[in-house]
Amino acid sequence: MAIRSTIMDNNSFRAEHAGELEPETLRLTQRREDALGGSYRLFYRKPVHLVRGEGQYLWDANGTKYLDMYNNVASIGHAHPAVVEAVHSQMQQLNTHTRYLHERILDYTDDLRGTLPGYLESARYKAMYMCTGSEANDLALRVAKAHTGGSGLIATTEAYHGNSELSSSVSPALGSGQPIGENVWLLPAPDSYRTGVEEIEPWFAQQVRDAIADMESRGVKLAGFLADSIFSSDGVLPGNYLKEAIEAVHSSGGIFIADEVQPGFARTGEQFWGFAAHGVAPDIITTGKPMGNGIPVSGLLARSDVLASFSDTTPYFNTFGGNPVSMAAAQAVLDVIRREGLQQHAAEVGAETLRTFQLLGETHDAVGDVRGAGLFIGFELVKDRSTREPDRDLALAMLEELRSRGVLTSVAGPHGNVLKLRPPLPFQRDDIRWASAALDDSLKALSH
Repeated sequence: MAIRSTIMDNNSFRAEHAGELEPETLRLTQRREDALGGSYRLFYRKPVHLVRGEGQYLWDANGTKYLDMYNNVASIGHAHPAVVEAVHSQMQQLNTHTRYLHERILDYTDDLRGTLPGYLESARYKAMYMCTGSEANDLALRVAKAHTGGSGLIATTEAYHGNSELSSSVSPALGSGQPIGENVWLLPAPDSYRTGVEEIEPWFAQQVRDAIADMESRGVKLAGFLADSIFSSDGVLPGNYLKEAIEAVHSSGGIFIADEVQPGFARTGEQFWGFAAHGVAPDIITTGKPMGNGIPVSGLLARSDVLASFSDTTPYFNTFGGNPVSMAAAQAVLDVIRREGLQQHAAEVGAETLRTFQLLGETHDAVGDVRGAGLFIGFELVKDRSTREPDRDLALAMLEELRSRGVLTSVAGPHGNVLKLRPPLPFQRDDIRWASAALDDSLKALSH
């Protein structure tokens, strides 16, 4: 996985160049190593010590201001006062689990179902709540298996769907240390740039049909296909190309799980939910990170008949899932998206950002492709435009150069050569200039 490799390399760099770190940075880094398990990783060769956030900006302990181009957790902006107030107010009243009656979880569910696209019958969907996207996908996979009686799952080769044992089994982006499930079929992502395929919808649908046929030939019954509708970890692949593939899944008795942790909640601009850009009807929709703007809350919306196959026979309880404080945060997020017009903002400012970055890319031979939807952009770096050979080393170097210019982001894609540019939704036009100048200057610095 590109990000995992980046972090591992950076750990090695820090060990070799500890003398170059500021004394306080070195002290905290060493303290982390002493106190926390070895699986924890840090971004950047010289770690960033953040102490404050507001909107799309972050500040470190030295007072340096950064433009956050990566964070979809604080999706409506760091420390948004509406979320702070909602959490504080509810915490003063009550916080307990879902085995007592409480209006917040019911009111929020009605509101959340109201965000579904008009072509879906929102009343047919029921909700369940957890704390993380990993838990939501884990439960969705359990429901898929219960409903279909199958165990075969389909995902893409660089997908990330969570870190529980079940969700990580369909998350090859975690790297070789995490085994893929025995009955998991991995497909190449529908990447028209890298595959060179113009008609990507029938091409991808055929990959799905072939996987199902191979599955059946081995005596495995299809349970479902799990996908993030913008294929974030596969390199950010916007478009309208999933309908035929989902039809193939449904005709074979499987279900479609739309993982909306990254593309959902107005991120892609034109649609509230990423899957709506494809015009498909998921059987289960999962969400997490942007749902609570930093408060741990996640959930799923599932067709009633699909969910009943699991819930009619299997009790499920999550101690903190759907608690009143988390529901207060989640409700505040929906209210802010509407009140501040953040979906329309993401569409308009996102389109302007994409055009600016595309024009910038035309001036640098190292930029192979710039693509995106709303405030979710992939900036692909190559060694040669004609061969499209990916340039992972340049992408990793770009992360460090951008950081030195106050812009924080990361990489994605199977080759680790795509800058994943995904700022909080309040990102403004002045921020486009900051980010564009940082990209331009970094590319120039690394071309010498």
